[in-house]
Amino acid sequence: MQIHEGWLTGARRIESPNHDERPAGEVSLIVIHCISLPAGHFSNVHVEQLFTNCLDCDAHPDFDDIRELRVSSHLFIRRDGSIIQFVPFHQRAWHAGESSFAGRTQCNDFSIGVELEGIDTGYFAEQQYRSLVEVCKVLMAHWDIPLQHLVGHSDIAPGRKTDPGSGFDWARLRQEVST
Repeated sequence: MQIHEGWLTGARRIESPNHDERPAGEVSLIVIHCISLPAGHFSNVHVEQLFTNCLDCDAHPDFDDIRELRVSSHLFIRRDGSIIQFVPFHQRAWHAGESSFAGRTQCNDFSIGVELEGIDTGYFAEQQYRSLVEVCKVLMAHWDIPLQHLVGHSDIAPGRKTDPGSGFDWARLRQEVST
């Protein structure tokens, strides 16, 4: 796995319109999220549809609240470990919302967003951890991102976001990324 012209080799590419230019071109933070649509339902196309503005919001009552949402992440790691990339890394994906890290606001400007298929009250699959570790190693080496700049959405938007949640094994991720 490597990065070629902003894209991760080995990842399936589905381009999202929900991105724009990074103001300074900087990448210095990795933000881990989780998502499933509807919540707790896996292995469907709803997240891909959300990130490409194609979600049929009448298909499920839970979707009504996200009808006007325009979001994306750079990567989405499914339960089986497969990876989809929606936005090239040199572009700013719209994943963090109102956020701050180490005194800096607007984390989308300098971060890469990685969504895991899941819920913030659940656990994640072995295959997801394997893919996430590999992805983080590649990203951290490419941009010289320190381990302490590998954070959760809850870390940069406390009180507003809880993902990736209590079931996420941070100790495991940090240890495996470090080896």
